[in-house]
Amino acid sequence: QLEYGAPDGFATFAARHAADAFAHMAQTLEGYELHRRIGTAEVAMEPVGVVALITPWNSNAGFICNKLATAIAAGCTAVIKPSEMSALQTQVVLEALHAADVPPGIYNVVNGRGDVVGDEFSRHPDIAKVSFTGSTAVGKAILKAGADTMKRVTLELGGKSPTILLPDADFAAAIPLAVRAGFVNSGQACIAGTRILVPESRMDEALAAIKAAVEAIHVGPASDPASEIGPMVSARQFERVQGYIALGLEEGATLLTGGPGRPAHLDQGWFVRPTVFAGVSNAMRIAREEIFGPVLCVIGYRDEEDAIAIANDTPYGLQASVHSADLGRARAVAARLQAGRVVV
Repeated sequence: QLEYGAPDGFATFAARHAADAFAHMAQTLEGYELHRRIGTAEVAMEPVGVVALITPWNSNAGFICNKLATAIAAGCTAVIKPSEMSALQTQVVLEALHAADVPPGIYNVVNGRGDVVGDEFSRHPDIAKVSFTGSTAVGKAILKAGADTMKRVTLELGGKSPTILLPDADFAAAIPLAVRAGFVNSGQACIAGTRILVPESRMDEALAAIKAAVEAIHVGPASDPASEIGPMVSARQFERVQGYIALGLEEGATLLTGGPGRPAHLDQGWFVRPTVFAGVSNAMRIAREEIFGPVLCVIGYRDEEDAIAIANDTPYGLQASVHSADLGRARAVAARLQAGRVVV
């Protein structure tokens, strides 16, 4: 909250997630077979070596803890490059690890810019694996640099996640969840469900409900517990989001609510008006590019096949959501979505 204005709900979740990461990994180890037989082979799971953990600012404490807990469970030491924009979160984590008497050398931290420290991690022959969470462009660079020393690389990159409201969905329950998924962490989240796919047959109903839900959201500083959306992390990010709002208008999308500038009750700070565009084509840039702010696109679809095609028509593939009154139907659609994780 102090560092980048995360809303209270997300900050509370993030702190709990960071603390729980070590407990969850300890529980995983209790039933994890490090030696197993697969066919005619005896397979031994062994530590890969030194791992580099590169984390982003928007939930830095959680990412450090989740990655580090996994590395420790696998018997690996770690060198961590936290985001240079999240020094407070890094400090809190390091103080907690120090208080827990983690033996020296298990984890090491190197601060600095990604194009310097992260690049060295990607190229250094003594690092066996890189785990990176951040932008697609940087992820590609890490993958290329790591190839020279045959590193194992795990990447969690950007997203333009679809939220599919199937025709039988209970909109009264589903739409508040869809809006919340799109605005998670003020929209500054790679998993944010920023494309809401709605059946054309129920479009008017959906738009009215989405507009009402968004306009009921309170925007304000993290010091106000009522704030559900906080500021953008920086002036640069504020201007980026403003640019996409202007682009949506230029592309011919219909402004359902929100728009350029700050909310009327805030005259300073990097606060964005929660914005929803309707009448969006999936070919528009606002539907294809990650905005990383509280801007949602509502896209209509004809039938289930059309919804699946639109959801999968994206260069991303991080997460998706499906809402339906029929669990079997939702799972069948989920199985056809090209996403690393699907929430039903």
